[in-house]
This record gives sequence, structure tokens and C-alpha cells, in this order.
Amino acid sequence: MKSVIIWLLFLFTNQFIAAQEQSSYYFDTNKFELKSTEIQKLNDWISKNHEVKIVAINGYTDEDGTIGFNDTLAQKRVDFIYKLVKDKVKIRDDFKTRSFGKLHQQSDNKAENRRVTIYYIEAKDLAKEDEILGIKKEEIAPKSKSKKQFPEAIVIENPNGTESAFELNVEFMQQVDAAKPGEKLKLENLNFQLNTFAIVNESRGKLYELLIVMQQNPELSIDIQGHLCCMPTDRTNLSTQRAKAISQFLRMNGIENSRVTYQGFGSSQPIYPLPEKNEEERAANRRVEIEIIKN
Repeated sequence: MKSVIIWLLFLFTNQFIAAQEQSSYYFDTNKFELKSTEIQKLNDWISKNHEVKIVAINGYTDEDGTIGFNDTLAQKRVDFIYKLVKDKVKIRDDFKTRSFGKLHQQSDNKAENRRVTIYYIEAKDLAKEDEILGIKKEEIAPKSKSKKQFPEAIVIENPNGTESAFELNVEFMQQVDAAKPGEKLKLENLNFQLNTFAIVNESRGKLYELLIVMQQNPELSIDIQGHLCCMPTDRTNLSTQRAKAISQFLRMNGIENSRVTYQGFGSSQPIYPLPEKNEEERAANRRVEIEIIKN
């Protein structure tokens, strides 16, 4: 009757042979419990190898007995060894199905075939564990976002009962929706009344563009950043107030506080150096940007 070797997964590479270590423990005929001398041998190994990681525990039998009997016996031997080493040495979760059985060669001495072999990786090699075991991590392709369909216009009912219609920049909305963390986008054509944080009526559409994107993309979190032109010092903290006004609009319309933060930089981050040469440069410095925090 041929001997039985317990293994479920055939994984065997020359690289592993070179990197793996092993330690074997021997059983009496038809027994799955170690005798005291082998238990002491195992305990000595444990005391010297707290930092290693067990990658497989393989059970072997001799040629005596039926295949079914030897299957069960080999598995019981693995279980017995496992109970002695668990919580004392790190062990891979799949140690029972990871086999290096092809390393096993029958000895003419039957006693040498009645054993359990522990295969392990030393601490110095743990950083290369997957490489040693020949495990290739599956590369997960980033999910590509399909372009959302955003409205081209919106009609808003005003407090006095009238309605205001605003054209929306769909391209900008898609750009915000697809932006990656760390990207900054300027809110073009967002204008405020002179020296205040009150947004002019013609610019309200920009607020709704941002609101609609955040409503349709619950994963999106942003930081609203205000910037000023002309003056080196933001004495009235106007840049922060303008960023805060946009933040409050989003929150009042149902966007969670945790998804919107704001801050003002005054004139400390100009696009053009101060003093600006013309109105075009002043308009470029006088801006509100959003930075993508999460998406």
C-alpha cells in the first residue's frame, strides 16, 4: 500500500526550497500524539523561533494501513502539532492547505516517514513572504468612473416667489466629479459684491454646479479656499468669509459638514505677484478654489 501525504495545494518552487526552513517531529506507528521526547524537541524549537512564521504543517505516514486510515492519521498528526504551536508562533491562515509535499521522499526506514514537518520562514525573510511562496498579488484595476449626466440649466424659486434660471457648466461639473484627491479647481466666474462675502446674483449658478455634483457624488469631500488680490494683508479676514459663505450654502442644502471645510489665504498665494500690473492679474488673484480631499 502506498504511503499517504496530506496536501491540498501543490506549490513548489526552487526559490522556496532555497528560502524555506523546516523542522520534523516523529510519531510511533498508528499514533497521532508525540511521545515526550519529541514534545520536548518541539518545545525547544518553539522557544528558539518566536519570530519566525509557519507557512505549512504537513503530515506524513508510512506504507502500513489503508489510504483512508492514513489520510485521517496524517491529518490528526497535523492537528496535534498545531495545538502545540498555536499562539506561540505566527502561522499563516492557510497553513493546512499549503503543501510542500513534493519535498517528501520515502525513506527505507519507516519510522522516518511517520512524521509532521513544519515549514517556516525566518524573521529576516518575512518581508519577502509572498515572493518566497510564489504568491502573486492580484492587481486590482482602478474603477473607472462613468461620466455622470448633469443638467445644463437649473431654475430656482426665489424667496419673493419669482424664479431665476441659471445655465450650468456641465464640463466643469464633470471635471469636479472625476477629480482626484489633491487636485485644485478654480470656481470661474464666481463674483462677490465689492469688499463683501455676498455673492452676486449672476454667480449663484456656480454654487448650484458645486451642490449638484456633491449631491450626486456622496464620496466627494472638498476644501474651499479663498484668495484675495491687491492688498498684502487680509485685515477683515475677507478671504475666509467668502470661502465660509460657499461652505454654508452647501451645508444649508443638505451636504454633510464632514464633507466640506474652508479656509482663507488672503493674498499669500497669488498667481501674479503683488502689486498686480492690471485688472486681469487682479482678477486672477481674486479667486475661490476647491481642493479635492476625498473622491
